[in-house]
Amino acid sequence: MKLASLYNGRDGVLIVVHKNFQNAVKVPDIAPTLQQALENWGTVGLKLRTVSEALNAGKASSAFKLDMKALAAVLPRAPQFVDGSAYLAHVERVRKARGAEMPPSFQHDPLMYQAVSDGFLAPTEPIRMADESWGIDFESEVGVVVDDVPAGVTASEAAKHIKLVLLINDVSLRNLIPDELAKGFGFLQSKPRSALSPIAVTPDELGDAWKEGKLHLPLVTHLNGKLFGEPNAGVDMQFSFPQLIAHAAKTRPLAAGSIVGSGTIANQDESKGSSCLAEKRVLEIIKQGKPTTPFMKYGDRVRIEMFDPRGISIFGAIEQTVEKFTR
Repeated sequence: MKLASLYNGRDGVLIVVHKNFQNAVKVPDIAPTLQQALENWGTVGLKLRTVSEALNAGKASSAFKLDMKALAAVLPRAPQFVDGSAYLAHVERVRKARGAEMPPSFQHDPLMYQAVSDGFLAPTEPIRMADESWGIDFESEVGVVVDDVPAGVTASEAAKHIKLVLLINDVSLRNLIPDELAKGFGFLQSKPRSALSPIAVTPDELGDAWKEGKLHLPLVTHLNGKLFGEPNAGVDMQFSFPQLIAHAAKTRPLAAGSIVGSGTIANQDESKGSSCLAEKRVLEIIKQGKPTTPFMKYGDRVRIEMFDPRGISIFGAIEQTVEKFTR
């Protein structure tokens, strides 16, 4: 089942999308918004699946032609967004560039931070920043959306709470990060709003690619029309999504609609490229002594997408251009 949100107010209008993005159906009698659907998934999920099956069979009389440009972020805002760093290849490289060893605890205790969730950028919405010198970067990630998760849930229990899978562009301002981390209190200004893919899918939609709580497909990133990286999201993922959920819920429940991010996708095999500029610059420092790839400038464009084995887009594309922000 594939779901999306049309632009409309703060929470959008929920639609069920055809498997090939050809058309869609509004479902106001079932759930006017995706957030409301997630809060009542026990009954709503089955009703949405019935609509999806009718739509894919060509039997939905109220179907309309889908315009991908009319889509907001699939979940325009969420109760919370917690972002992990499940790919130790990424963590290790970033720390190596500044001469820091990776603590042994990172092997069994996930890194995670509380990100912005009161609003997400639409998949084609510009990344508007007031100053290029902030070090504008993209981070290509996979994320999951959960229903209500009780505090203290185990990883095996957490798996059943994953209702949707989506893509994330976790925008980062790299040159603001060092001073914030030096305060010892985490990110704030250096982590603005992220963008979400236009489509979210139920895990069963992913077939054999979804196994052991991981998505085993390449996440493809293009920068200004050129391939930047295509690491496999299921390879070298130290912590599965159920493990990340259990970590986030150790001392508190997660409300329905919460998003848990994987962190920047990275493989040990460097030939697969990178999912953010910071990592590419780190590899350049390690090999050449200095970075040669700049952070994003006004006019630069990033495209993030994932394809099934037949080459068909699963979530639609996040495609954003950096623009100058003026109040």
